[in-house]
Amino acid sequence: MSEPRDQFDASDPSDPFDEIVDTETDRDPDLAVIEAGSRTLRAQAGPPQGDPVPARPADPEVDRQLREVETELATRWGETKLEPSVTRIAALMDVLGEPQRAYPSIHITGTNGKTSTARIVEALLTAFDLRTGRYTSPHVQTITERISLDGAPISAEGFIETYQDIKPYVELVDAREEFRLSFFEVLTGMAYAAFADAPVDVAVVEVGMGGTWDATNVIDASVAVVTPIDLDHTDRLGGTPGEIAGEKSGIIKQGATVILAQQPVDAAQVMLKKAVEVDATVAREGMEFGVVSREIAVGGQLLTLRGLGGEYEGVFLPLYGAHQAHNAAVALAAVEAFFGIGAEHARTLDLDTVRRAFASVASPGRLEVVRSSPTVILDAAHNPHGARATADGVSESFGFSRLIGVVSTSSDKDAKGLLEAFEPIFAEIVVTANSNPRATDVDTLAAIAVEVFGDDRVVVEPRLDDAIEAAITLAEEEDEYAGAGVLVTGSIFTVGDARLLLGRR
Repeated sequence: MSEPRDQFDASDPSDPFDEIVDTETDRDPDLAVIEAGSRTLRAQAGPPQGDPVPARPADPEVDRQLREVETELATRWGETKLEPSVTRIAALMDVLGEPQRAYPSIHITGTNGKTSTARIVEALLTAFDLRTGRYTSPHVQTITERISLDGAPISAEGFIETYQDIKPYVELVDAREEFRLSFFEVLTGMAYAAFADAPVDVAVVEVGMGGTWDATNVIDASVAVVTPIDLDHTDRLGGTPGEIAGEKSGIIKQGATVILAQQPVDAAQVMLKKAVEVDATVAREGMEFGVVSREIAVGGQLLTLRGLGGEYEGVFLPLYGAHQAHNAAVALAAVEAFFGIGAEHARTLDLDTVRRAFASVASPGRLEVVRSSPTVILDAAHNPHGARATADGVSESFGFSRLIGVVSTSSDKDAKGLLEAFEPIFAEIVVTANSNPRATDVDTLAAIAVEVFGDDRVVVEPRLDDAIEAAITLAEEEDEYAGAGVLVTGSIFTVGDARLLLGRR
């Protein structure tokens, strides 16, 4: 096992690593009515431009105010400390006047693929001239990413204003309840309030964890989406896919349509039982919809998808991996269901609009290429199921002759399972740490890596910047410069830090 190197002066105030550590078209009549005003508002806002991940505010005063909000939010329970109940968020919604009921919603749960699916759903709805609000978590780099309007993150000014608007109501609920509202509950309240204020035509909401008692679960979504379920957060959700599905099935509401990705048998059984109990309609991947064919293409893949109303051919998706093709099929079916296709209407969505929407999709930190010569890819895989999908996607889409992994995980994750999934594709692995306090101890992760890879394939670099540099050096060895690559993975925090270090600001 290689020893760490000390090439950077940690006392240097311009050190980027220290900076990171310091910051840490038939529609429902109601939808048709609001669409006319929506087009004008969207035209004023304009399409999202450039990197979908926002930078820190350029205005020092705005940045100061945003940091103050972040500091106040950080005093609350973090996202890993939970009291499983929707009591507090329901109380907040009540004093805010139930903003989450001002618009229809699509609710997304599952273990992996939720954020990418949400982004694709958002792109499709936007292409059909609806104002969208999207709420996802966690963020890659900046907290404002979590709340999006019309396909673009809320502005820093908008985020600050929304927080200030609901702060008195948050404090009112804090005083009444046994426990203060958590970080995630306050953000959820902000998202729902921002969506009502915009106003949006439809909200696309990703569950934070589970479903039944998740803070997002105060909406009555007409479409419930369940991406693939696997083992994660087993201490809170259960030890089998079926048990986890029991918690996640809580987002399925009376009379809703359930879009069900391919699932383990026990998870599918739980979901179908829940659907029967609440008289929900179920559309299953591989039965009512799915991926008909896919071909590798430059910058992504070319798909033929079968939706609830028929086939969609020649759809280019600028994302890599079979898992993203399945996410695309799920997202398409969800949007069809939202528009009543497959139940009320036997037709397809406009093919040109669908193609345009898919071609515009971006999912930062999901097999995202951020550098060439050698190629550096970022992926937020953080559990074995996600790591297997990522490994398959890299193997299929990139012909690397030598791939070096840079890995930092969170301490509550199955690090060994994740490393075992990557072992077949990594020539060597550089073990490191990210800026999150919950990052796995480097020595602990290194010991696990040695167990999986063997001592001679493991390098240890406690600082992420050193780790990336070491991986690039290893990738360029043996005159394999053109065919070498680096994959930075293990946690969304690792990806966010790497994005900043590599200049994706």
